Amino acid sequence: MTNLATTLVNTTGSYPDRTAVRLDDRALRYRDLDDLSARAAAWLLRRGITAGDRVGLMTPNTPEFLTLYYGILRAGAVVVPMNPQFKSREVDYHLSDSGASLALAWHAVADQAAKGAASAGTDLVLIEPSDLAGTLADAGQEPAVADRALCDTAVILYTSGTTGQPKGAELTHANLLANVEVTRTTLLNLGPRDVVLGALPLFHSFGQTVAMGCAVAAGACLTLLPRFDPVRALELIKRDQVSVLMGVPTMYAAILHSGGGGAADAASLRLCVSGGAAMPAELMRAFEKRFGCMILEGYGLSETSPVASFNHPDRERKPGTIGQAIAGVEMRVQNDDGEPLPPGEVGEIAIRGHNLMKGYWGRPEETAEAMAGGWFRSGDLGRMDPQGYFSIVDRKKDMIIRGGLNIYPREVEEVLYEHPAVAEAAVIGVPDQMLGEEVAAAVVLKPGASADPGELREHVKCQLAAYKYPRRVWIVDELPHGGSGKILKRAIEVPPPR
Repeated sequence: MTNLATTLVNTTGSYPDRTAVRLDDRALRYRDLDDLSARAAAWLLRRGITAGDRVGLMTPNTPEFLTLYYGILRAGAVVVPMNPQFKSREVDYHLSDSGASLALAWHAVADQAAKGAASAGTDLVLIEPSDLAGTLADAGQEPAVADRALCDTAVILYTSGTTGQPKGAELTHANLLANVEVTRTTLLNLGPRDVVLGALPLFHSFGQTVAMGCAVAAGACLTLLPRFDPVRALELIKRDQVSVLMGVPTMYAAILHSGGGGAADAASLRLCVSGGAAMPAELMRAFEKRFGCMILEGYGLSETSPVASFNHPDRERKPGTIGQAIAGVEMRVQNDDGEPLPPGEVGEIAIRGHNLMKGYWGRPEETAEAMAGGWFRSGDLGRMDPQGYFSIVDRKKDMIIRGGLNIYPREVEEVLYEHPAVAEAAVIGVPDQMLGEEVAAAVVLKPGASADPGELREHVKCQLAAYKYPRRVWIVDELPHGGSGKILKRAIEVPPPR
């Protein structure tokens, strides 16, 4: 049978009494989660949901997310995960674009969800834990998991929409089953005794596949943190004896600079995984020194289910790289004409394999452009070494061209992170009449630290070629972050030049 929901059914058969998911004092065993998801499927079918229907799911990291996610899949429908922080305009767009016939939204976001669903003409059900428990108790069970074809869509994940409107990546049951299995067995080595911290948002591909999907397939426990807080994360690691920590670099930076915890508090950790954005080498070194757990960096996108490459645990780790392509996936660096480039040269990273999406929902022309020749063009610039390890240079669209010279913001950011006062840094290009673009940097300082823009500018100037250092530097209290925790460079406010 081909259905992503079978991972839950199979795990329940093997580990029915192990804890599947925990949120503070609430816990569900695998037999409980399996029963609730079967009841959710029965409830959805009685509401008229049929195979292939799209169902919006707009809840935070709670046990209800897992119950409804697997319930939607069991019914043969397609999950459309949505950020619970969306405003009505965004809700309307996601429901309208996907053609969702039903939306399930957390009770705390009722106002925005209701307005958006009404605009989209989509039926809405508000999810409140006690009400849902009663509804499912009366729903009966749908024991049969809907059989789906390998190429049937399981999830539509909307990209972040850095340019234009977000696009829905259609991920099939085959995509996600394969990505979960390879990630769980060859990269994370997850088993039923592991505890995974569910701090990544489950509506995002990283949290959904690598944390939730792999934990469920392994029979591990997923302990949830609905809203990321570094101090609370450290408390959960110690309380629940978390063995696998997953996060984006900004989460690791927040934990490191929170002032709490140390190696003794994180003694249960056996593996830390970073993805979603390139991790500064200085941040990696500092975190590992403080907490005594190695970080393995990987790479992927919504369009690749998401994992494409990883620093495999049984191979040499190369800090600063995103590792090698995972089993069943090919990666290469290519030029603008789609021709492969030799090791050492910078070009666009292209990917193909079992993880590659079916296409963008309702966008055949954009799908064809992104997947020309069967290779997905990632939009990321990188290079490959002779051993097949890839390094991200920067986003293709983020590259700064100053006076005809290419500057990769990540290189400048790496140097800024080495300054002892810097907690976070984002380098962007700003318009310049003479040079086309000028290098600029927005910087967040560590708590209690001090540094002025001139000092930071000189710090970079001493270590990089003259055309690369930021002529404009400003200090901010915080940088804008997206739902997955990545820095949103497009949302950075640039102060007027002095």
